[in-house]
Amino acid sequence: MATLAVSRPPGPKNPPVLGHYTAFRKDPPAFLERLAREYGDVAFYRIGPANIVHLAHPDAIKDVLVTSQHSFIKSRVLQRAKVLLGEGLLTSEAPLHTRQRRLVQPAFHRQRLAGYGATMVEYAVRARDRWHDGQPLDVAAEMMRLTLAVVARTLFSADVEQEAAAVGASLTAVLHLFDLVMMPFSRIVERLPLPSVRRFEQGKKHLDELIYRIIAERRASGEDRGDLLSMLLMADDEEGSGGMSNKQVRDEALTLFLAGHETTANALTWTFYLLSQNPDVEAQLHAELDAVLGGRTPSPEDFGALPFTYNLFAEAMRLYPPAWGIGRMAVKHVDVAGYPIEPGDIVLMSPYVVHRDARWFAEPERFHPGRWTPEMRAALPKFAYFPFGGGARVCIGEHFAWMEGVLLLAVLAQRWKLRLKPGHVPQYRALLTLRPRHGMPMMAHARA
Repeated sequence: MATLAVSRPPGPKNPPVLGHYTAFRKDPPAFLERLAREYGDVAFYRIGPANIVHLAHPDAIKDVLVTSQHSFIKSRVLQRAKVLLGEGLLTSEAPLHTRQRRLVQPAFHRQRLAGYGATMVEYAVRARDRWHDGQPLDVAAEMMRLTLAVVARTLFSADVEQEAAAVGASLTAVLHLFDLVMMPFSRIVERLPLPSVRRFEQGKKHLDELIYRIIAERRASGEDRGDLLSMLLMADDEEGSGGMSNKQVRDEALTLFLAGHETTANALTWTFYLLSQNPDVEAQLHAELDAVLGGRTPSPEDFGALPFTYNLFAEAMRLYPPAWGIGRMAVKHVDVAGYPIEPGDIVLMSPYVVHRDARWFAEPERFHPGRWTPEMRAALPKFAYFPFGGGARVCIGEHFAWMEGVLLLAVLAQRWKLRLKPGHVPQYRALLTLRPRHGMPMMAHARA
């Protein structure tokens, strides 16, 4: 028999006006970990006037993302992200989201991945060949540059490698605005002539100019290159709703342009950090690469032949999931885990918290790729591991990201060991993604 939902979930006492805004903003994942530890799988708190319910059990997360998904829309943060992303896949709601996803989906079909994989390897080799023994690197910046070049070439047939630094600076500026978005009364703050607001406007302007330039060049050529951009420009679905305007193409292109490289770059950065701290795991990685590849450059066909590399990347995303939090806002009353969720409530689910739960992962703080056996995967609850979200809005580029992560890791680790700069203690910064706060300064050492 279903449990009657009669009261709000347990949670900390809420300070007046700001609620738990200060503690949350300081370190969101750590705040949510404490909340789960002290109050359990369902906890209630406030940030300003917003009522927030934190869910930390896979079954409750499945309820929101799958079973009762039609009772929710994207959370407040992603609604506010429309100021940058417009009505792209990340921010739009049905029926627009359903239509756009159907139009974009063919670009991510598995049969296209081999072609994308060849480009991924090509750009990874370029990066690998730029490095020299003993060279100091900011691996976070290197991975951003590399994944930006990959997504621009594979999805838009554009070469933006030389613009990577400028694009990275613009992206950083716009992501930092999401610190403000979490503030109570943020709509007022965003209108003030603050330096962060000005940097956001400048960053947005630069990204718009880049995307609109790529769109204009393709429209002028009239060429169908079979990539995502051509699909967007030529889109006319079976409902006869017509093609997309430049603004619609821009919204989808910018969403995939940013989401398609930011997340993978962060995942790879944390992977190389974890490898530098776990030489035994690194030795297992090198052994697999040497055995499978025998010194030759990886190819897309090697993706399925590198299970340890795949599991290593999975384990890095367990500890440092690029999307540390997933939010939804209720649009109707629904009961979840025996508690009422009311219209307007925010439900927050954190892969970072669930992935570090000892109920699902033994020694959860340990970096242990060997845990990912077929038996362990079969026994794992569906939403105990969800770095790409889930349900109808699961990340459309999930298979793309897996191939990119494995192939880039294989190409780079085949030749290089990366070691953390002495004295540097990495810290994350939880914006929309889990970025290293001060980059990732490392030293490149050629493998013997």
